[in-house]
Amino acid sequence: MQYINRDLEQKIIETSKEYSCILVCGPRQVGKTTLLKHLDPERAYVTLDFFDERKLARSDPATFLSLHRPPVLIDEIQYAPELLSYIKIAVDSGAKPGSFWLTGSQSFQLMKLAQESLAGRTAVLHLPSLSQHEIYGNGKASPFLVEPDSLRLREAHGSAVDLSGVYERIWRGSMPGFVSGRYTDKALFYSSYEATYVDRDVSDMTDRLDKLQFHDFIRAAACRVGQLVNAHSIAADVGISDKTAKHWLHLLEASEVIFYLRPYTNNLLKRTVKQAKLYFFDTGLVAFLTGYLTPEILGRGALNGAILENYVVSEIRKTFYNSAVPGNFWYYRDRDGLEIDLLTEQNGVVSPIEIKRTANPGSELVKAFEVLDRGTLKRGYGAVICTREQLTAVDAENFAVPVWMI
Repeated sequence: MQYINRDLEQKIIETSKEYSCILVCGPRQVGKTTLLKHLDPERAYVTLDFFDERKLARSDPATFLSLHRPPVLIDEIQYAPELLSYIKIAVDSGAKPGSFWLTGSQSFQLMKLAQESLAGRTAVLHLPSLSQHEIYGNGKASPFLVEPDSLRLREAHGSAVDLSGVYERIWRGSMPGFVSGRYTDKALFYSSYEATYVDRDVSDMTDRLDKLQFHDFIRAAACRVGQLVNAHSIAADVGISDKTAKHWLHLLEASEVIFYLRPYTNNLLKRTVKQAKLYFFDTGLVAFLTGYLTPEILGRGALNGAILENYVVSEIRKTFYNSAVPGNFWYYRDRDGLEIDLLTEQNGVVSPIEIKRTANPGSELVKAFEVLDRGTLKRGYGAVICTREQLTAVDAENFAVPVWMI
């Protein structure tokens, strides 16, 4: 299996020189353990996936840590939150920088536990699935900023593809197990991934789960990528209550199978809609769940525009995670029909982004950006992320950015 270098590697190395404890969280099977073992192959390793280790960690944390002494990598720490208080004691007692490396695949729960038990004592880093830059690009990672110098740098570090190449990337997805070549049967890989996810993560978070019905639920959600969240509609398709649908959406979000874009608003923009928009962290999973067997069929299918939008939004989020830079992301839609697919904010400047399956974006696609001038934050450069193959400008304030450049 080919190891794929991760953009977060250098940040982990630098942070280990300053913090006694590092927590790397992210969705299941995105390569957290592989990354950390690659960075320090001699480090002691223990996984709480093993029931005996988990039982000891929960019932006798002191003995567990005496058997697994630092520097140590403890995998799936969410299974034994009792360890965190004892790690806190070790850190407060002068544990050396880099003593504890922790991983976990339930980020919401882990963030809460870390804030409660290790506040100010651990560095929390988020590892998403593989980014387009990690798979196809080169050079140093950087957050996606709609600025001339930043875009030119991304153009130099990307790998250009045409429309069919874009959909090949979308269909292939971003999971290391498949992208690295370790597994070659995509349908088998994702069906196994889904089964493992339901058996481990979902079953741990809820009682009396109907697994077949939950499978139908995930598929119904996948058919709605890029749409406003409508729990009632999903519930009706699956044959469950609205309450159950909302609970299961929460489980998908908590385990990072899906994420939301929240609506952008402020005191001067009061006619905006209030619902969030739904996205999956990996478009390869979406293509599998919705039954698209080849990139060509996906590119011609009814979901081609929505899954392109999902891909772009997900990839832009990854550029911030992989640079360990905080990012703010929204979408805009108001009751007058104005809509902007994505807004990013840095240093008090909002950058509007439209996502379109076109190679020749016109000025009509950026007209809605002007609504932001009524807001309180300054509007910066805008972009139409599209399927053309070269970076160009729509007008003096907006760029046409190829999907492959993200």
